[in-house]
Amino acid sequence: MKYYIGVDLGTSAVKLLLMDQEGQVVNIVSREYPLSFPHPGWSEQNPEDWWEQSKEGIRELISKIDAAEVAGISFGGQMHGLVILDEKDQVIRPAILWNDGRTTKETDYLNQVIGKEKLSEYTANIAFAGFTAPKLLWVKENEPENFAKICKIMLPKDYLAYCLTGVHCCDYSDASGMLLLDVKNKCWSEQMMEICGVSREQMPELFESYEKVGTLKPEVAKELGLPETCLVAAGAGDNAAAAVGTGTVGDGQCNVSLGTSGTIFISSENFGVDPHNALHAFAHADGHYHLMGCMLSAASCNKWWMDTIIGTKDYEKEQKVIEKLGENHVFFLPYLMGERSPHNDPQARGTFIGMSMDTTRADMTQAVLEGVAFAIRDSFEIAKSLGIHIERTRICGGGAKSPLWRKIIANVLNIKVDRIASEEGPALGGAMLAAVADGTFASVEEAAARIVKVVETVEPDPEIAEKYETQYRKFVQIYPTVKALFPKLS
Repeated sequence: MKYYIGVDLGTSAVKLLLMDQEGQVVNIVSREYPLSFPHPGWSEQNPEDWWEQSKEGIRELISKIDAAEVAGISFGGQMHGLVILDEKDQVIRPAILWNDGRTTKETDYLNQVIGKEKLSEYTANIAFAGFTAPKLLWVKENEPENFAKICKIMLPKDYLAYCLTGVHCCDYSDASGMLLLDVKNKCWSEQMMEICGVSREQMPELFESYEKVGTLKPEVAKELGLPETCLVAAGAGDNAAAAVGTGTVGDGQCNVSLGTSGTIFISSENFGVDPHNALHAFAHADGHYHLMGCMLSAASCNKWWMDTIIGTKDYEKEQKVIEKLGENHVFFLPYLMGERSPHNDPQARGTFIGMSMDTTRADMTQAVLEGVAFAIRDSFEIAKSLGIHIERTRICGGGAKSPLWRKIIANVLNIKVDRIASEEGPALGGAMLAAVADGTFASVEEAAARIVKVVETVEPDPEIAEKYETQYRKFVQIYPTVKALFPKLS
């Protein structure tokens, strides 16, 4: 029996999954690490923490099997984070993460001075505060001594691949979110490298997500208890890896992810760009392309509301009393970390509106769940405006475990929502990519067809969907109305 390890390098923890060659999940281990907020709006982590916790997790993950049968490792990783190493392969400064909001000035420079049309021509995307290129410009401007030391530039999951193999690599899906990749032609953009003041030598070698980049360094294999023959595949950005793990591969498939951030992910065999640049046009882990709308706070909105505001861990109990869907008079803008798709506004903030003396705790909880669903629909509407017809979606992420939230999503989007047997998303996708790299499956599509199983479909209720249609038309008016206030509140 062969085994494959999928590494989901998340924002709060690394989740490691062990899958056998039949696609069965054998073991799952999770290891947490700290997240740092040195200044308001900043978000950083120490890459060495990822490595140490991943090593500990792998040793536990394989403790009950014959480790000699582990044939491959691959990844799904938090996207956009800037990791920089010096000539001695030492981390120069903490990684600047995807949800870091310090780069407003640099983002404005790219979008307004370089110009959105030029950026879209170079990379198929415009600048967002979370992307990697603005972070490089920020380091260049604010930490010139660190910028001068840069020998290698990489993304979070690629730091793990580098530690495992010594290969400076990146896959096309994750590289798409750097604003340094010519997505259409799958190569580094010479123009963007020049704008950011970096060289081709500092950039990683590019691979398809399912391609082998190397094998374990002997000393690493010994430390982990794994064979030196264990291959490492390039892996994918977390959303592309989650899409693999939910079977959202091939043409015209859709996946909604309710993780820390929230996404709507639409796979396509052909390259295409949203002319309004509200959706990202990225390469996909299956070797093709996808469009994606990303909101910065999804399940994290519910966690914030439950843990910090209400002060409870019993999410199920709070949701049990919610019955009247589509009739809530309270609305919530889920912009706790600013917002990306479709507003591209790092200064946007979370907002409740519509409360009255008869507003209940349940109304507020419902508004949080609905606000996230409405924000996902914002991106869904843009996809529809491009002529993309979607009748159903897969769903994954921590929030997808809630039957109520799945029902809300189905009715707000007015499409069928498929829940799959495994909800492991990026970790399972990573293991599947490793299996493809090893030849167990001929393609990512074959792996998805063999492994991913739908266990439940939530159908929209026409009456509830009609009510949510009315509610959504109210929701879309709130942000434009209050947008000008947000900069004055900071």
